[in-house]
Amino acid sequence: VQLQAFGGGLVQAGGSLELSCAASGRTISGRAMGWFRQAPGKEREFVASINWSGGRTIYGDSVKGRFTISRDSGKNTVYLQMTSLEPEDTAVYHCTARGGLFTEASSDYKNFDVWGQGTLVTVSS
Repeated sequence: VQLQAFGGGLVQAGGSLELSCAASGRTISGRAMGWFRQAPGKEREFVASINWSGGRTIYGDSVKGRFTISRDSGKNTVYLQMTSLEPEDTAVYHCTARGGLFTEASSDYKNFDVWGQGTLVTVSS
């Protein structure tokens, strides 16, 4: 499976943006999915993850209450709705698929074995 993230761009603080992660090659049904981000000079940070069925989601502390992860199995796509954006949210956002079938959401990047090229989100103050 290949993953490609879309939807990044420049937005003002307080604004909203929705990222999409389109999968191709194979279905992502049955796989937990995740979003991680990396800002310049900083370590990779967990953002959000959704389990294989879409019934459970988890979030990083810094985005809880502002970001929402969802999935559309029919479109083989995962989304990240971001609201109340802050300059600290500026980063390259990567989507990722967890290995195995019927997998649970996870905040540990080591559980994910397929990574897409990221999309840059820049939040201006």
